Amino acid sequence: MLELRPGCEHCNKALPHTSTEAMICSFECTYCKECALEIFENVCPSCAGNFVERPIRPSKMIEKYPASIKEVFKPKDLEKAKINSEKYKNINPGER
Repeated sequence: MLELRPGCEHCNKALPHTSTEAMICSFECTYCKECALEIFENVCPSCAGNFVERPIRPSKMIEKYPASIKEVFKPKDLEKAKINSEKYKNINPGER
């Protein structure tokens, strides 16, 4: 089950479980759309995977399976992230 982390790991923007701005990689690194697509150019700065929109857990299930309240705020070194993005952004995610 997805954790549904509460904020962007880079800029700390709030991303509640109902947010349509949340993007995740396959390891659930969580970023807002602006960071994921504009800053990191659809390349996760941690694993080099791609990002997809995080699904919204239905409200009838959120009570039984609540979203995480644990904040993960680890701003990335933008120079290193740019090198990572440049290396992988033009490679299909399945071939990275």
